[in-house]
Amino acid sequence: MLDDSPKTRFPLRLGITQFGVHVLPLGISLRFMIFFPKRFVTLARMNPLSRRDFLTTPAHPASTVAAAAVSLHVAAETVPDPQPTFRGRLKQSVVHWCFRPWTVEKLAIEAAELGLLSVELVAPDQWPMLKQHGLTCAIAGSHGFSTGFANPEEHEGCIATLKRSIDNASKAGVPSVITFSGFRRGLSTDQGQANMIDGLSKIVGYAEDKKVTLCLEMLNSKVDVEMKGHPDYFCDDIERSVEICRVISSERLKVLFDIYHVQIMHGDVIRRIQKHIDWIGHVHTAGVPGRGELDNTQELNYSAILKALADVGYKGYVGHEFIPTRDHKEGLAEAARLSVV
Repeated sequence: MLDDSPKTRFPLRLGITQFGVHVLPLGISLRFMIFFPKRFVTLARMNPLSRRDFLTTPAHPASTVAAAAVSLHVAAETVPDPQPTFRGRLKQSVVHWCFRPWTVEKLAIEAAELGLLSVELVAPDQWPMLKQHGLTCAIAGSHGFSTGFANPEEHEGCIATLKRSIDNASKAGVPSVITFSGFRRGLSTDQGQANMIDGLSKIVGYAEDKKVTLCLEMLNSKVDVEMKGHPDYFCDDIERSVEICRVISSERLKVLFDIYHVQIMHGDVIRRIQKHIDWIGHVHTAGVPGRGELDNTQELNYSAILKALADVGYKGYVGHEFIPTRDHKEGLAEAARLSVV
């Protein structure tokens, strides 16, 4: 740090950084320049002063120095701080349906600014727009959760829908497609599980050929509130869901490990992640209870859970699927920050 000559009588200092020598108001130190280099790249381009110019010029008119100070002050006031980017060992995604009334593109813009990599479970006609924002769709939709493979009469329709979704995903480079068990409808556990294995075995070969992973989602059957629980859903047990995948034994059939639903039905989330990691193809998050933000008003320690997920080598996406109860952007930024582990 070089102090200016007292003869100038201006409250300025000169800072030397990798960008050159710059005139700074006394209120801005080199520490500020170190922590905010992007801002001073902009400023350096506006008012460059090379080391050679500084060392070979005996004096600068007061008007020039004053103008530089004013320019720096205005630039510092008008250039906004960069949006924080949250990227760590986990690839983050976000689900659109719970962020309404935001449009898919509004969510994509906000997600990209935060460093997320995907907006998921959106229609294929939205995928080109996601690509324009540097994003992908981590997992594609298919048949809804009210139908599935627990009941044989639903197999044909689900398989037809899944084939279309797999085709779209394969063409666009989308890695996964979601699938469901549907409701129990009076079936015994043994019969429902046998039906699941029979039905999924008919479609998994198609997924293998197209190199797309089917992700069977486990949902809770305890909470009787719309989109927060699904009474009578057959795959409401993570062990049962994993067992179905294990019996079929295909690298293209995994479970969608929804932390919110697993916590409600079982708890013991970290141990289950460690136990079932080989069968986890996708992950969802939300606060418990209520399916709200991942904040300190809910019971799960998401920092610890997501660190455990990264520690066991999980390579898939983590999709935030909470229903915001306050500012959407604030909640998403909070979730993104917690997921950097």
